[in-house]
Amino acid sequence: MKKQKRSLQKRIFGFGAIFVSLVAIIIGVSLYFTMSHAIEDEIGERALSIAKTTAERPDILAGFQSENPSELLQPIALEIQGLTGAEYIVIGDEEGYRYAHPVEDRIGEKMVGDDNEQALVYGKSYVSEATGTLGSALRGKAPVLDEQGEIVGIISVGFLKEDMSLIFARYIDNIAYIVLIAIAIGIIGSSILARTIKKELFNLEPSEIANLFMERNALIESIREGVIMVDAKGIITMINTAAHEVLSLPTEAQLVGRNIWEVIPNTYLLQVMETGEKHLDRPMEIKGKKAIVNRIPIRVGEEIIGAVSSFRLQSDIDKLSEELSQVKQYTEALRAQTHEYHNFLYTISGLIQLHSYEDAIELIQLETAEHQSLIQFMTRRLQDPFLGGIVIGFLNRAKELKVRFILDEDSYLEKIPSHLQKHLFVSIIGNLVTNAFEAVESKPEAERNVRIYIFDNGEEIIIEVEDSGNGMPNGLLDIVLTEKISTKSEGDHGYGLVKVKDSLNDLAGKISIERGDLGGALFIVSIPKGGYLHDKEN
Repeated sequence: MKKQKRSLQKRIFGFGAIFVSLVAIIIGVSLYFTMSHAIEDEIGERALSIAKTTAERPDILAGFQSENPSELLQPIALEIQGLTGAEYIVIGDEEGYRYAHPVEDRIGEKMVGDDNEQALVYGKSYVSEATGTLGSALRGKAPVLDEQGEIVGIISVGFLKEDMSLIFARYIDNIAYIVLIAIAIGIIGSSILARTIKKELFNLEPSEIANLFMERNALIESIREGVIMVDAKGIITMINTAAHEVLSLPTEAQLVGRNIWEVIPNTYLLQVMETGEKHLDRPMEIKGKKAIVNRIPIRVGEEIIGAVSSFRLQSDIDKLSEELSQVKQYTEALRAQTHEYHNFLYTISGLIQLHSYEDAIELIQLETAEHQSLIQFMTRRLQDPFLGGIVIGFLNRAKELKVRFILDEDSYLEKIPSHLQKHLFVSIIGNLVTNAFEAVESKPEAERNVRIYIFDNGEEIIIEVEDSGNGMPNGLLDIVLTEKISTKSEGDHGYGLVKVKDSLNDLAGKISIERGDLGGALFIVSIPKGGYLHDKEN
């Protein structure tokens, strides 16, 4: 069974407590050794100072010059030892034999330690560490000089190492208390730090954060909309593949770390961070492309720490809308055709029930002849099945609306070029014909006329849609092609001609309006067969 990992809070607390404890112990040990060396140096200097002072005393020199030096020097050495607190004071002659010693039985014996040479030979005063008859000690040694400057003896002042260890031990308790207090403070601090970090991470564990990060990247990359995230300074912190495509930049282009203004100069993300207001479904032009943009500030509590923008090309949204419109057009055409044939069947059924067989046969033959004539016309003049289906659908719709729908006999189009998107033709023809139907709906049934003309002259495709309505006032065309304006007072109207204009922009087409022979508006559309305007360099 796999061992479960400890929580992040426990790990931070544990590592922090261990680290602080180790540092405190190391500092305590270092402090102990530093103080020990300082005390040793101080005691050594003290021993040396006593030795020098003793060596310069006149009564010491007088003792060396007397007939029995030990008799005079021993009391002096014991007196100085008592006054200074030294462990011992030993006085020796120029050969190193003792004149004075704390243990009288050792007077007259050779001094031990082998550390007298510097004083007796070279006349130096110094501190040494050696082991004598009383144990290991720090010794201050100074030569005794006569009036002529000749070395006549040596003074050795010693402090036992064992006694110094007792002095060191006095400080260990204080150092230990300091270390324990530091460890306690470190443990408390580690606990506070662990809780704070855990809170900052929304109580998530590292594995959970890693999973969220991977899931976020996968989610953002799966979105077909472009997504850009910036920090409070406007520096890009995240961008997905779709955004590279909208910006016409290769995926490997390094945009993270750059200022958003360098990538999108007309961005409003910084204004969003300043105001804190959301921008939803705002139109914008990015690299010469129309786009719909959402901008949302990123907040942590009350503070705004960045912003995120999602955007999609207007053409993508239009394509979806037009595809939906196309489906609606086909659905409406099928519904109209079904309704028309239901009426036709009901009429035949009624004639048969009234035993008017000849009228029923005549009606069937008339309908069949009309249908065959339409099929033959489509086969000869409008050979593109896509376009033919649209026209037939509107013919059925016109019958239902009691509108005379005229398909100009001079129409001719073999096939819509494959590089021209057919859904744009659906949008253009569908909106123009639908507007024409609505323009004549208030007219008497006998005056409801709509004509459509489609022709391919080799270089461009011409589409004419004419109605017998009231027409359009002069100068209104440019306005209705850019704004939602309608002559109808109720309902959701006014979008059709705007969509026609947008679709023509994508096809590099043009539109104009005149007063037609039927008395209403005549819309003339020309679409070059060369290709999209967006295929050209902007």
